[in-house]
Amino acid sequence: MAFALKTKFLIFMLTVSGALASAMSRILDEAFVAEKYKQWMVEHGRTYEMQEEETMRFQIFKNNLEFIENFNKMGNQTYKLSTNEFADLTNEEFLTNFAGYMFSSKNVSHKIKRFRYENLINVPDSIDWRKKGAVTEIKGQGSCGSCWAFSTVAAVEGVIKIKTGKLVSLSEQQLVDCARTESTRGCDGGWMDDGFEYIGRNQGLAKESKYPYTGKDGKCSRRKETFRAAQITGYEDVPRDNEEALLKAASRQPVAVALDCSGYGFQFYSGG
Repeated sequence: MAFALKTKFLIFMLTVSGALASAMSRILDEAFVAEKYKQWMVEHGRTYEMQEEETMRFQIFKNNLEFIENFNKMGNQTYKLSTNEFADLTNEEFLTNFAGYMFSSKNVSHKIKRFRYENLINVPDSIDWRKKGAVTEIKGQGSCGSCWAFSTVAAVEGVIKIKTGKLVSLSEQQLVDCARTESTRGCDGGWMDDGFEYIGRNQGLAKESKYPYTGKDGKCSRRKETFRAAQITGYEDVPRDNEEALLKAASRQPVAVALDCSGYGFQFYSGG
């Protein structure tokens, strides 16, 4: 009898576990997904030249939608996901086309000779530079791996606002075209340090309006390089793996950072 009870209990546990697994990996109805896909294509103006590609993209969209739906239903997450303009891309395609940071360990350690905020005290727990007017409107890099240039420019824009009281939108495209090194290659990725060093060498950076963003590699315009709207005298790297140092630096000015955007959580982040 005891054996029978254990067997029933085991069967019950397997049944419940199976139900939970089913809920966690919900398979969406094909008609529902097809309608969602049509709406998404209209919303984002997406068209495909070949039926084969549209079929392939539909399957990717379906897989992504199932992941998003299951993730949001888990209930124990601190953020939400939703379909966006990247919903017909695999995560590998997303990273290839929309990331651009080129990690190079050789550039990390040898440059940190001092840290100007080392002895800073009375550091706030948090600060929002947007509320202080030191951050421009959201910009989009498109399908160019120029995140390094946007990170560089945003930090400079913030410092200029703090120093002069004026918020000026500066040119990422100038860095994409002109800040070329062995490790920084425009839309093929780059390193923020190279961006800062270029601005120093060029004695400034043009306004966005004078050297507008195209989202693709271009030839460096020597004429536009002379339209200097802001300049910096130098830069520092925050000590690596030191959150206290990062907090000190960020409390005094916006800081250029690189994010690990691998995984679907970043690709479909919606809020939270």
